[in-house]
Amino acid sequence: MIKFEHVSKQYERNGVITKALHDINLTIERGDIYGIIGYSGAGKSTLVRMINFLERPTEGEVIIQNQPLSSLSTHQLRSVRRKIGMIFQHFNLLESKTVFDNVATPLILVKESKAAIKKRVYELLDFVGLRDKAENYPKELSGGQKQRIGIARALANSPDILLCDEATSALDPQTTQSILALLKKINQQYQITIVLITHEMQVISQICDKVAVMERGRIIENGSVLELFGHPKQRTTQNFVSSVISDAIPTGVVENLQAIESQHTDSALFKLEFLGRSATKPVINELILQGKVVVNILFAHMSEVQKTVLGSMFVQLQGGQDDINQAVDYLRDHEVQVTKIEEKGINGERS
Repeated sequence: MIKFEHVSKQYERNGVITKALHDINLTIERGDIYGIIGYSGAGKSTLVRMINFLERPTEGEVIIQNQPLSSLSTHQLRSVRRKIGMIFQHFNLLESKTVFDNVATPLILVKESKAAIKKRVYELLDFVGLRDKAENYPKELSGGQKQRIGIARALANSPDILLCDEATSALDPQTTQSILALLKKINQQYQITIVLITHEMQVISQICDKVAVMERGRIIENGSVLELFGHPKQRTTQNFVSSVISDAIPTGVVENLQAIESQHTDSALFKLEFLGRSATKPVINELILQGKVVVNILFAHMSEVQKTVLGSMFVQLQGGQDDINQAVDYLRDHEVQVTKIEEKGINGERS
């Protein structure tokens, strides 16, 4: 378990104090894949570097496996760090060393025997699917292959915790998918806790169990990924979620909406949000079959998060006011979240 208790961090330069972290309280359970997301400068990297004590808090305590890191001796801290692997955005491979030697480096540093090193390195190269590249140099590898070698190196000392600092940001989408699948496999096969820094909500939705959203050195929202996708409370979280699940009507639809409304004075615009069961039931089809209102679907988007379907839909309901009210009640009775969209909220603002 990783625990932050009232952790703050500030830097002083030329008499100017900059606060990087403000009163962070966070618990990451053993076996979690925990995402930390935020825009540049939010404090993500500073927070994660606290886990291996490359950054020390100005205030508060970081606790790993029930051990407050500030209470450890240099020797004890070194032992803790050996059980924490790190994967970097730009791979950080030694260009003058072969793939074999890159993976072997952590084992050489702890003075493992040559036989043990050889056995472990080939075991890891098999695991990441690159045994045939053992004698190659990093410059001969693709970006995805370099990151797989970086992952193998991070696993060399059989860590309990794996820290991933923007591990997929330098990769193309297809390679990103393969790296995320590999991280998921590591988590499931070895029960390693993974802490993943990213600014991409798509990455969070595909691999993480839980997520913390950071802004200006603070955690503004945290919880299960499904909870935050289904009910984001903070504007920053809503912006991240909308990058995966569209939260606005496309411009072309907006431009035509006034013309549609002029033809149907008895109409109203709604945003419908679906989660889990409501996303898999024919709720809209049943509403149409009732025939009391005309359902004009303007835009819809569905995604899968943690094997649960999430979606949003913008519809125009045409008919008498009582019939529209009954249609809204029907949708809500079937676990659909319904929000009436006023003209000022037409571009996705929550009203």
